[in-house]
Amino acid sequence: MSALAKLLGDRRGSTAAEFGMVAPLLIAFLIGTIDVGRFLWECNRAEKATQMGARFAVATNMVPTGLSTYSFAVSGSLVQGDPIPASAFGGATCSSTGGTVTCSCDSGQVCPTLTPVDTAAFTNIVNRMQLFYPAIAADNVTVAYKYSGLGFAGDPNGSDVAPLVTVKLQNITFTPMLFRFFGSSSVTLPNFNTALTLEDGIGNVSD
Repeated sequence: MSALAKLLGDRRGSTAAEFGMVAPLLIAFLIGTIDVGRFLWECNRAEKATQMGARFAVATNMVPTGLSTYSFAVSGSLVQGDPIPASAFGGATCSSTGGTVTCSCDSGQVCPTLTPVDTAAFTNIVNRMQLFYPAIAADNVTVAYKYSGLGFAGDPNGSDVAPLVTVKLQNITFTPMLFRFFGSSSVTLPNFNTALTLEDGIGNVSD
């Protein structure tokens, strides 16, 4: 009986047992902390890539080539030198699906001819973004040209309109290390948008 009492009162392994119970929680907390840092780093990279994509888009060829060459004075019946109204150009959006780039007028808006679509211009924007975030694919990127109130009909030096160009990055996934212990689940990063006003809109090199 005394031996059993001595065994029950033995505390020599309690520290190891307590550590064994707490260790998984500590490890999970440590990995979770690292994951939070990685998540913020991925968000920072994605945001920077979006900013650089927008900068590249406003200084190089427009994706909807038809919009960049359309004369609102000749084909749109506006008086040369007049500002372009929203009723003549409300906005257009270009995106890629399965490798095919298309541009379409925004819902409820009026657009001039947008075609032909400059697929190379869209690809160049994506390539620029990939320099900062290689995981980006063309299907993750949308380039929108929105009415800004800038531009004049019959401009002989380039595009009649100077739209607000918005580059959007979406559907980028992130897999935390902690999730790997419970499968291969991932989370989707928030969407990122950067908008700048079109500059020259000509060429394929940006500063």
